[in-house]
Amino acid sequence: MNWNIITDSSCDLLPSTSPDGRIRLTSVPFTIRIGERDFVDDEHLDTLEMLSAMEQERSAGHTSCPTPDAWLAQFEQADCAIAITISSQLSGSMNSALAARDMALEKDPDKKILILDSLSTGPEVLLCVKEIERLIRHGLSFDDIAAHARDFLQKTKILFALSSFDNLIKNGRIHRLTGMLAKALGIWGIGSGSDEGKIAFESKARGAKKVVQTLVSTMKEHGFIGGNVAISHCDNLALAQTLKNSILDIWENTSIEILPTRGLCSYYAERGGLIVSY
Repeated sequence: MNWNIITDSSCDLLPSTSPDGRIRLTSVPFTIRIGERDFVDDEHLDTLEMLSAMEQERSAGHTSCPTPDAWLAQFEQADCAIAITISSQLSGSMNSALAARDMALEKDPDKKILILDSLSTGPEVLLCVKEIERLIRHGLSFDDIAAHARDFLQKTKILFALSSFDNLIKNGRIHRLTGMLAKALGIWGIGSGSDEGKIAFESKARGAKKVVQTLVSTMKEHGFIGGNVAISHCDNLALAQTLKNSILDIWENTSIEILPTRGLCSYYAERGGLIVSY
């Protein structure tokens, strides 16, 4: 039996296949519109080029979620397919995946397909993918993996720290003068994802050192005691590494993976931003 774990490109993992060929990790892309240019968020996207285009464009950009056909093409590639989408509160990606599942099952009613709403994005989706891979290798049944994955996503958390507010300014969510002043003063916005899959700013921090302290402090408040952590960074590997070291100083029994953001998370985190899940 072969498996296809499919995410939309809100997950920062790139497509890969296990050495034995049994487990494929695949991705269906968002499209990001910047001015008159469309950036397809696949493994060929030059994220830094997209960020530069964003920074030079005065008007607000927008994103388009993967089509049902894109999901369907992946569902047809394996006996067992597990799709994990960005929060349904943030995008229509899950609705596209559900429509594709119905089409796939109409063609082949015996196919096993699971759709998971991550109620999150980025590194939290990554952690779920890694957990599903582990369960497959341990030989769990499709139904047991489905139940475990749902429970796993209820326990994981996500935090983000933004140093640039250009998108929020362009979309009218922050007054231009306020956003520019915050950036000039080195003020970061720090927030988290809710259990309902929405995101909200909760605090401010001035300077990168304070950002790391605030993120670690929030992890403590959430009851983190060690385990698996994923950090996505938007062109800011140095700060991601500093955060990793600070986490390990407190919780030595922690496995931490650092990845650059792909297109969609880069669009929202903007240059310099961090997203961390645990």
